[in-house]
Amino acid sequence: MPASPDRILIFDTTLRDGEQSPGATLNTEEKLAIAKQLSRLGVDIIEAGFPFASPGDFEAVNRIAAQVGTPDGPV
Repeated sequence: MPASPDRILIFDTTLRDGEQSPGATLNTEEKLAIAKQLSRLGVDIIEAGFPFASPGDFEAVNRIAAQVGTPDGPV
C-alpha cells in the first residue's frame, strides 16, 4: 500500500513483541482473534510472529496469513 503524506500507517507488533514479555503466552486461536480484531480496527501491517521459532508459531502465522491476509484478501 503506497503511503500518502496525509496518512499515517499503523504497524502493530503485538503478536511478535507481546509474547516476549515474561509470562505472556498466546495460543493459535488467541493470536488469530487478535489479528482479526487488529484488521477490523484498520491496522495496516500486522507482524504476526516468528513462523520458524516453533511448530505452534508456524501454525499461527500460517492461519493468520490465510484468514486475515492483506487488504487485498487472504494470502
